[in-house]
Amino acid sequence: MATPQMSCAVRASRRLLTRNPVTFLNSSGLDNLRCLSYGGLRAASTSTSNGRKKERVVILGSGWAGYGCLRGLDPNKYERILISPRSYFVFTPLLAGTAVGTLEFRTVLEPVRRLNPDKFHQGWADDIDFSRKIIRVEANITDGLASRTRLVMKHRLDDNREKGAMFDVEYDKLIIAVGSYSQTFGIEGVREHANFLRDVGDARKIRIKILQSFEKAALPITTDEERKKLLHFAVVGGGPTGIEFAAELHDLIRDDLVKTYPELMKFVAITVYDVAPKVLPMFDKTLADYAMDRFARGGIEVKTRHHLTRVRPDEQCEGCLKLRIKEYGDEEVGAGIVVWSTGLMQNPLIQKLEAKSFKIPGSDTEMLLHRNPKTGGIITDANGLRVNVIPSDAAAESPEFQQGKASILPDVYAIGDCTMISGLGLPATAQVASQQASYLAKRLNKGDVDQKPFKFKNLGTMTYLGNWTAIHQSEIDEMKGWMAWVLWRTAYLTRSMSIRNKITVPFYWAISWLFGRDISRF
Repeated sequence: MATPQMSCAVRASRRLLTRNPVTFLNSSGLDNLRCLSYGGLRAASTSTSNGRKKERVVILGSGWAGYGCLRGLDPNKYERILISPRSYFVFTPLLAGTAVGTLEFRTVLEPVRRLNPDKFHQGWADDIDFSRKIIRVEANITDGLASRTRLVMKHRLDDNREKGAMFDVEYDKLIIAVGSYSQTFGIEGVREHANFLRDVGDARKIRIKILQSFEKAALPITTDEERKKLLHFAVVGGGPTGIEFAAELHDLIRDDLVKTYPELMKFVAITVYDVAPKVLPMFDKTLADYAMDRFARGGIEVKTRHHLTRVRPDEQCEGCLKLRIKEYGDEEVGAGIVVWSTGLMQNPLIQKLEAKSFKIPGSDTEMLLHRNPKTGGIITDANGLRVNVIPSDAAAESPEFQQGKASILPDVYAIGDCTMISGLGLPATAQVASQQASYLAKRLNKGDVDQKPFKFKNLGTMTYLGNWTAIHQSEIDEMKGWMAWVLWRTAYLTRSMSIRNKITVPFYWAISWLFGRDISRF
């Protein structure tokens, strides 16, 4: 005879399998829950074989913060559930190398299921009911959608889109680590025509586009004017990502493509555009000037104080783009590809959560997530990285007043790019997110999240400049040239998450050095 719990589970499974939207929501959000949600539909806490309770910890995101926290949490103490639109972690510092064939894509990936979470749900967290401890999840079953930044932004930022199948997940403790999106500053055509470099799908698209540009330029029917456009590679953003991609692209052209397309080299140009007065602002002037000198010697042009105002297709050259730059007036610049690597914007989930009020159990006061006015990130405390909330009537007050009214949202933590620690101005980098993840997992394992504050240890900043040179800067030393390149490769190799990738990364480095980069298109 079927029990009520079994019937509830069957109904929930049928709703998910038929892809019909569930009807748990009313006009105010995640209310009127008819039965507990998903996977057996029981209370969030589970019992082990010896009868001891295991709290359910739900982690949103599989980036540096989410993946690192999942990796560090004790599976004997917690039921670990990961929710992410993609089923893998990306080692982003080596992503530029995959875009030019120096590394293969799988060398920078780590499947999240190898960490053996109790459950993994591939989807986006669409909403959170903090009072009921329920997460509404939109399933993602579309191949390739989560790996392409342009497609993700189109899907997630469109308010009128048709959502996928929805289901609910309960939590005892929640870790928000959803990261951020690329900031386009509302510039016309960027979301539609520029290429981003945040995931393996982006890197693969860039690699194909580069090789397609050379193949089309090599056709006898292509004019010299079209070749100049096709082989002009524009990089927008003078931070480490943009600079490293320009350097990797230069290495690909100088070491490999020059042998295949020697007659096209006179048409090739790489240009880095940035609105700031100098690139690599996180480095001191000596190292930044060294980087610019290396680029000048390699023929890479760096144009600072240049403001891109529009990107559009070139009607006279198939596969080309036209860039309007404020400093050039009405004159437009032709390019074969635009790689966008400047600025971050908050995840749509964070924006949605910050816009709504809710009540904490045991209180009648309407609360809001405490939001950093500059970055839009969720403010957390240093002790435990717990999410801060403020009374809704304090939203219009000054940051100082809000800080005085801030309190802790029970059992909810936030780490990574989507957060700001109260009193600390840490950058949105992989290094910060990784250390936050390790800290939070350790504190949760020990059960003392409010006892020891998070302290960031700056391990330094590194950027590859091409031709086996790099720059490195930390609090205790500075380094440039070949020795900095050795440090750059050693550091990233040791930071690779798995033994498998610690072996495959140097293997493909050696293959590229001995036989050249992979220039096949597929």
